[in-house]
Amino acid sequence: MYEEGTTMAKTINSKFKMNDGREIPVIGFGTWKADGDTAAMSACEAIKAGYRLLDCASLYRNEAGVGEGIARGIKEAGIKREDLFITSKVWNRMRGYEKTKAAFEKSLTALGLDYMDLYLIHWPAVKKQFENWEEINLDTWRAMTELCKEGKILSIGVANFKEHHLKALMETEIKPAVDQIEFHPGYTQMETVKFCQENGIIVEGWSPLGSGAVLADERLAAIAAKYGKSVAQICLRFAIQNDIVPLPKSVTPSRIVSNLEVFDFELKDEDVAAMAAMPLFGWSGYNSDEVDF
Repeated sequence: MYEEGTTMAKTINSKFKMNDGREIPVIGFGTWKADGDTAAMSACEAIKAGYRLLDCASLYRNEAGVGEGIARGIKEAGIKREDLFITSKVWNRMRGYEKTKAAFEKSLTALGLDYMDLYLIHWPAVKKQFENWEEINLDTWRAMTELCKEGKILSIGVANFKEHHLKALMETEIKPAVDQIEFHPGYTQMETVKFCQENGIIVEGWSPLGSGAVLADERLAAIAAKYGKSVAQICLRFAIQNDIVPLPKSVTPSRIVSNLEVFDFELKDEDVAAMAAMPLFGWSGYNSDEVDF
């Protein structure tokens, strides 16, 4: 866990070590709700700004655009493909052994890549929908494990999994390296975070700004003012100081840059505690045990 006064996560190039021995950048760039040319532009701008982790998904229906932006960004930033950490996810309708393999190949082609750094199960199959939910998750995981062994995926993980969803996968040959969950002040899911961190699973935080809801919060504004930072910046720093990889998204070049300006300060312990203790707000409303999509 981050300790006040340490040098951990002090630069944009800092990384967290995953349980498979590989490293993941401490901050990433989300690509949800960016279409076509906008997806290409924002992905390119993110890479030029210094992001090295780009988070994608087949559900977003923009992987071809993001792939174009990745190719442009690599060229314009003067970096190599191996400098980037690209993630995608298998959508719910494509769970299962054969469908997962097909979904992966489709995403890989759309993104214009020859390997994926990280591939995730986007949502767990759950008891509310399937009597054999554990079997479905394990079949999906088996396909991902094979793709990992073939070198097409370097690391595998999950998204929106709670402890009881994770437990079956923890007994497999390759355990999840990452669990990507909703995380922001007002909705921290600390029980899941604690379980993951105790079991060597890196937590990524989607919607680290609470879908924008936290930006107008007066309590957060007061904390931000103490540091001369924006509410968005202290929320991203809050995630990093909880050893969580935040995934902010934006299609505005200036915000893409400002969301990276979180390595020249650290939140004091009392401010981290105050942000963690905030009552429920900004939640997306998605409970992985209750979703029906």
